Amino acid sequence: MGPAIIPGNPAGSLLIQRVSSSDIEKRMPQGDDPLSGKEIADLEKWISQGALWPEVGTAIASGNSVKPPLGADVAYPRPATPNQLEYFEKKVRPIFVSRCYNCHSDAFKEAGGLRVDTGIDIFAGGKDGPVIIPGHPERSLLIERVRSTDSKKRMPQESNEPLPPEEIATLETWIRSGAAWPDETEKLPPMSARLATLYPKLRTTWWAWQPLTDPAVPRVTNRSWPRTNIDRFILAKLEEKKLAPAKDADPTILIRRLSYDLRGLPPTSDEIKAFQKHHSEAAYTHLVDRWIASAQFGERWGRHWLDVARYAESCGPSRNVPYPNAWRYRDYVIDAFNRDLPFDRFIQEQLAGDLLPAATPADRDRLLIATGFLALGPKDVNQRFKARFKMDNVDDQIDTVMRSTMALTVSCARRHDHKFDPIPTTDYYALAG
Repeated sequence: MGPAIIPGNPAGSLLIQRVSSSDIEKRMPQGDDPLSGKEIADLEKWISQGALWPEVGTAIASGNSVKPPLGADVAYPRPATPNQLEYFEKKVRPIFVSRCYNCHSDAFKEAGGLRVDTGIDIFAGGKDGPVIIPGHPERSLLIERVRSTDSKKRMPQESNEPLPPEEIATLETWIRSGAAWPDETEKLPPMSARLATLYPKLRTTWWAWQPLTDPAVPRVTNRSWPRTNIDRFILAKLEEKKLAPAKDADPTILIRRLSYDLRGLPPTSDEIKAFQKHHSEAAYTHLVDRWIASAQFGERWGRHWLDVARYAESCGPSRNVPYPNAWRYRDYVIDAFNRDLPFDRFIQEQLAGDLLPAATPADRDRLLIATGFLALGPKDVNQRFKARFKMDNVDDQIDTVMRSTMALTVSCARRHDHKFDPIPTTDYYALAG
């Protein structure tokens, strides 16, 4: 059924799904009144903040090492008073610069996947999880490491001597008071006056942004050729250019076109002979229905979406690491086409399958696999800087989602407001979260 609690992700936690459920048979607690809205909100807030468990104090008091839960990133930017920021700049940052930068900064390296030179990086933690739990130095991995008596674990590693007690005390005071850090996030510049004036005009006049219309069906001279209104639109343009429609294809050409279109395969000799012998509109319709119902239909047409979804079985573009389970997403797409899954549902499952309710464990697996749409794509695994690696992946996701659903390229808005489409940088970062 999945984990009851996913630190930092209340929507994905089974606990929240069950206490919020409208299904009496599934809702918890069983046999009692449902939780109040405030109680559910408190649980969601606790999980979103990392689901810290009070009982860890007992383990710490007894001398056992307890690490914060993985994935419980600390919110950044952090609230801070001027006095707290002054204490950080005068007392704390100099310790990081002199003791930690050689192994944990942009200028040198990111040992253990940890950087301490920027707020967004230090609060994200390293390979062992968060290193700072604001308000709780006794639970912070940073303090555990600088206090360690094990020379292989104690930080800083480049020194044979432990950190002086007064510097450890400074770090503990800083964490206990909330771990203040200056807001270093880049602020988006305001939209230029020119674009602010241009965008409303683009929305109302540019062809790509206009709503769909229901144009009048044109009149045509040749009334015997069209079978549908689409034919009349085609014929009207042909007649305008004084051109005549091509003759109907003979049975052999027609069945080949149909087979390649629907299955991506040539028809067999027996299929050709049968169609030549019984060439009629009913026989044609029967072939269409039969081949749409075949497994090859999903394989043929699913390929188009897999191209849009930048499907590949390795990450590229630098060190080409394989995706050993990419085939699961490929098969999901093929199955979706063969099941005639409605397009809106197809998109929902790929963007939020992990958040959608599932009827069975197998359906839950299928929905999780659907989100491979977001997980696939190029990953520069040689990228040294964690924040850039993360944002490059987010950019790829935004680009893929917008191209596939709206036929828009919005990646330029990562750096500047679009000049020809009404897409400001603020919209891009609203998507990026």
